[in-house]
Amino acid sequence: MDGNGRWAQARGLPRLAGHQAGTENIRRILQGCAEFGVKILTIYAFSTENWGRPKAEVLGLIHILGEVIERETRDLHRNGVQLRHIGRLEGIPGTLQKKVLKAIELTKNNDRLILNVAFNYGGRDEILHAVKRIVQDKINPETLDEALFNQYLYTAGQPDPDIIIRTGGDWRLSNFLIWQAAYAEYYTTPKFWPDFDKEELYQALLAYSKRERRFGLVPDSK
Repeated sequence: MDGNGRWAQARGLPRLAGHQAGTENIRRILQGCAEFGVKILTIYAFSTENWGRPKAEVLGLIHILGEVIERETRDLHRNGVQLRHIGRLEGIPGTLQKKVLKAIELTKNNDRLILNVAFNYGGRDEILHAVKRIVQDKINPETLDEALFNQYLYTAGQPDPDIIIRTGGDWRLSNFLIWQAAYAEYYTTPKFWPDFDKEELYQALLAYSKRERRFGLVPDSK
C-alpha cells in the first residue's frame, strides 16, 4: 500500500494524513475484493524496516492502526471477514497487541474473506523465524520439504498469492512475502494507495486474468 506519504505531500498535508487516508481506503478495497470473489487479501501495513522511520511517524502509524482496529473490527465481523496478523507481535506496544489478539479471536470463525494484516512483518525475518522453529522442533533434514516448511510460515494453511499489487509506481517486492510470492504475478500502478479504488483493483485483476501462468513448465500446445 505504497504512496501514502507522497499523496499527502502533493496536497500540502503531513505524511500521517496520507496514512490516515490510506486506512480509509482499505474498507473500499475490501468491498471490491468481496464483490470480485477474492477470498484472501494480504495488506502490507508496517514492515520490520519501518521502525527506522522518524519516531513521530512510527508512533503515529501505531496509533492509527489501533484506532482502525477499534473502529472497523465489528463491521468486518458482521461482513464475514476473518482477521489474521502476520509478522511479529513482539516489539509492538502491549495495548496494540491486545487489540490485535481480540480482533483475531472475534473473527476467527468467519469465512467470507480472510484479511491478513502484515504488521511488523518482513519476508526475510519470516524465513529466519521459520528456520529457528524448525531447529527447535528438531525436524529431520531428510523430511524437510517445501510443504513442511510452509507450515512454519505466518501464512501456514493458506495458498500462495496469485497476484502482488504495488501502488506508487515502484517495481520491487520490498521484503513482502518473498517465499510465498515465488510464482505470483506482479502488477504495479503509479496511483498512490489512497487513490487506488475499486476500478483500479478491477483493472489489476483483469490484467492478471490475461497472464499465462506456466510455473516453469512449457505451455500447452493445444
